[in-house]
Amino acid sequence: MTHPFIFLEWLEQQLHLNLGNHVTYTWLVMALLILIAVLVKNNIKTVPTGIQNFLEIAIDGIENMVEETMGPKGKTYFPLIATIAFFILVSNLIGLIPGFYPPTANLNTNAAIALTVFAMTHIIGIKEHGIGYFKHFCGPIGWLAPLMIPIEIVGHLARPLSLTLRLFGNMFGHEIVLMIFFTLVPFLVPLPLMLMGILVAFIQTFVFMLLAMIYIAGSLEEAH
Repeated sequence: MTHPFIFLEWLEQQLHLNLGNHVTYTWLVMALLILIAVLVKNNIKTVPTGIQNFLEIAIDGIENMVEETMGPKGKTYFPLIATIAFFILVSNLIGLIPGFYPPTANLNTNAAIALTVFAMTHIIGIKEHGIGYFKHFCGPIGWLAPLMIPIEIVGHLARPLSLTLRLFGNMFGHEIVLMIFFTLVPFLVPLPLMLMGILVAFIQTFVFMLLAMIYIAGSLEEAH
């Protein structure tokens, strides 16, 4: 099922471009985040109000969660976790605006984020422990290593797949349901679904962020 009207798709057609909705709306989300960051940075107040107040609460909450989940070393990777969280949240929420498409309702966008987490997990692990990081794949008992290594490899490869499909399934499913109701009853009936969509957007952001922190925290630990 296709979206009845997507604003940037119409704009692409006028400009004779063929980038795909997930690409153009990903760029839009990135532009929005950069614009908000610049505006807040240039208008910082001693007593925060409006968007500054919301961002300070959100950033403080994410920072505390990073420290509690990942330990003191986790603070180094706070910018990575916060960037992923804000990108996913805005991507989820933008789909609730009629005529806009959520980039997270596309497998390619979610796979890119999941693979970034996957790559950073192992890069951080090697950075922290060197060659000793690969002891994580051997398990706690030496003679079980030949059995544990393939199991651990499959487990690690399944992580980006599960991150991708979980976010895609929830956002794509909600988008389809919302489009059906907007097509059948375009006014008051879809409103409860839009409110539920806000809840889903925050929950999926939290789940993705939490799993990313857990994976990176695991790579920071010493192998047993």
